[in-house]
Amino acid sequence: MKAKYLVVILIILSIASIFVGVKDISFSDIYHLNYEEIEIIFLSRIPRLISIVVAGAGMSVSGLIMQQLTQNRFASPTTAGTIDSARFGILVSVILFPTESTITKMLISFIFALGGTFIFMEVLKRVKFKNAVIIPLVGIMLGNVIDSITTFLAYRYDLMQNISSWLQGNFSMIMKGRYELLYISLPLLIIAFLYSNKFTIAGMGEDFSINLGLNYEFVVNLGVSIVALISSIVVITAGRIPFLGLIVPNIVSMYLGDNLRKNLWPTAFFGAIFLLACDILSRLIIYPYEISIGLTVGVIGSFIFLYLLIRRHK
Repeated sequence: MKAKYLVVILIILSIASIFVGVKDISFSDIYHLNYEEIEIIFLSRIPRLISIVVAGAGMSVSGLIMQQLTQNRFASPTTAGTIDSARFGILVSVILFPTESTITKMLISFIFALGGTFIFMEVLKRVKFKNAVIIPLVGIMLGNVIDSITTFLAYRYDLMQNISSWLQGNFSMIMKGRYELLYISLPLLIIAFLYSNKFTIAGMGEDFSINLGLNYEFVVNLGVSIVALISSIVVITAGRIPFLGLIVPNIVSMYLGDNLRKNLWPTAFFGAIFLLACDILSRLIIYPYEISIGLTVGVIGSFIFLYLLIRRHK
């Protein structure tokens, strides 16, 4: 799984994504596009493509960092309560600050996602049996508790329809001016790469890391903050995308091992490829209509997750 091959695949899928949609624009028309077709490409399809690539890379790297810090292959923003906490934060921002900007809602979502992830990490420290299944189960239970509170408040304030729109990831409404928040993920990926070796050491345990002279608390807090911020950005921009941060790092590690620095960029590229392939499939299955990307990733991801679980216990 070499990075250059992943880049080639990503370029091919990106070109295909631009020419897949309800409005029929073929590759042969590229030299004589009319004004309407140019608007569709630059205002809708290219922003959608960029948002998918950035979201796929960001969520996959978030899962990789989470798995490294917890030393568990089944930890991810989905199974650690991070996504549910981010969604809870969005609901609170809508209730308390309905007229505020998207940036404000994203910051509130980030604070809640950060808090939910820290709660998961604290609970994790107190779990005696830290096997491969118990840790994600704890995260899923925490996420369900947070999700129940979110649903109750949404019902209380007549916001169930808003919550439902956040439940399933959807890139169909992405247009120019509605996805630029995702660019914040790019410097976060660079920071993750710069601190990748320190994340690897931190994953070996607090005592071991401190003995090597690592500021364990700072590194863990930085890793959790990166995961929380990327998760909140993706949720507020495109909605909830399950399994992405879980299965992509596992597939990459099957071929490249457990070196986080070595795996980070292949994980980012493969995450973008996987999400882009699922998006193209979502647009083609019931063409000219479209299936939610969250549903497509969830169905495919559940089968891959089941395979990883069986393979883990062989």
